Amino acid sequence: MKQVSSVFWISIIIAGIFVFWGAVWPQQLINVMSDTQAFFMKNFGWFYQLSATFFLVFALFLIFSKYGKIKLGKDEDKPEFNRPTWFAMLFSAGMGIGLLFFGVSEPISHFSSPPFGEGGTSQSAKVALQYTYLHWGFHAWAIYAVVALALAYYKFRKGLPGLVSATLYPILGEMVNGPIGKLIDIVAVIATLFGVAASLGLGAAQINGGLSYLTGIPNNFTIQFVIILVVTVMFLISAASGIKRGIKYLSNANLSLAVLLFFIFLFLAPTVFVLDLFTTTFGGYLQNLASLGLRLAPFNEENATWLQSWTIFYWAWWIAWAPFVGTFIARVSRGRTVREFITAVLLIPTLVCAFWFAVFGGTGIFMEYNLGLDVSGQALEAALFYVFQQLPFTIVLVVITLLLILTFFITSADSATFVLGMQTTYGSIEPPNIVKVVLGLLLSASAVVLMATGGLEGFQSAIIISAFPLGVVLLFSCYALLKAFRTEVKENKGFKKEKTSGKIKAKLQRGRIRRKVQRNES
Repeated sequence: MKQVSSVFWISIIIAGIFVFWGAVWPQQLINVMSDTQAFFMKNFGWFYQLSATFFLVFALFLIFSKYGKIKLGKDEDKPEFNRPTWFAMLFSAGMGIGLLFFGVSEPISHFSSPPFGEGGTSQSAKVALQYTYLHWGFHAWAIYAVVALALAYYKFRKGLPGLVSATLYPILGEMVNGPIGKLIDIVAVIATLFGVAASLGLGAAQINGGLSYLTGIPNNFTIQFVIILVVTVMFLISAASGIKRGIKYLSNANLSLAVLLFFIFLFLAPTVFVLDLFTTTFGGYLQNLASLGLRLAPFNEENATWLQSWTIFYWAWWIAWAPFVGTFIARVSRGRTVREFITAVLLIPTLVCAFWFAVFGGTGIFMEYNLGLDVSGQALEAALFYVFQQLPFTIVLVVITLLLILTFFITSADSATFVLGMQTTYGSIEPPNIVKVVLGLLLSASAVVLMATGGLEGFQSAIIISAFPLGVVLLFSCYALLKAFRTEVKENKGFKKEKTSGKIKAKLQRGRIRRKVQRNES
């Protein structure tokens, strides 16, 4: 344990206190978290909204700027993974479980209870998918891309530790190695812990929902607790095998299963309807991107509550996930340029997410709008299986989905233990297994406590609270990154001028020598 930093010990103490508090005084924890969440929602919703938009604008700026040619690594470095594997790894660590949990349930929920206007109409169907694209699209992946970019740049090009605190080096200098740097890393670890715990809780709830459909077992906290215990053992075994074995192979398996499920579902769904719906709603999303991303409702309390429960929650969730997903994407992205990196991370997952929600969510909307089925009346974790029940090959779809949730569950938790290990061992890219095991157990324990003390509302509270200070840190890291890029470009220009000047001087010197020789010969 010589490799561990004080961040490790302080973080596990804080998380341990949280777990103990939830186990001994659950109702008190619920009350405190609810009150704190309400405070942040009411007073700082604008902060989350503006921050998410800023990250997107900043990412787009970097793509088209002169900094796009900078490589995330030394000039001679080559990418460690090919592009298909690279994409599979970043996507598996990103939003896998969420796509399955919310694939049907979020669009159908917005269709039934839209952010504005009357529910259950053709207009609310379009609005539902546009807001779903907003929550899972460019804004979310811009947050990931910017954080991952900063971590990869400082780690692989500048040789600094792969820590969130290191991204502030151009501002803080050597202070990143002191108490301020430690505090920043602790904030990142705690936010990551709660952000990933939420995803694991959603995964356990949906596995329980699927097993309940297949076998009739109860859908309750006890079963979900057992599921988390079983999966914890599985992802700790995977984590111990290392990133080039466990995570890599499971990520490729994830992608294969996801593609299989998607195309089977697309074939069985009302294909022409969902393709038309995707084309219409994605166009509307692009057209209204700015207004959707900045919309609040200061004059309508009901609409404001909707935005807080969905949009603001998602921005907080992605910010809380940013150190986890960012560190992992950075780890597997060495050798790529800034332009290639941001373009891929921003564009490809957004298109995949949008098409996924159009197919799954669009099918749910079709069944309710055209066939009169009560899809929106199902529990969030059961909506997908309810839709499966209306299609041929139901059992096949359910089994593939459960396998996919399981592999996404394992890779998310596996990747999280790896990232948390890095953040608590001075940025080591190969953290000790004992560290990953301890953090993995703490991660699962946090998920259990959050499930036991409020379910999805408990997850929302923990995420929104922990994401606020981290959001402030990430905004400063953007300024620091821009400062570092400016310095590098300036130094490179100076080097090129000096090199050019040297060549000119050498050429002039050769000319003088040649003329002197010619005079002597004459």
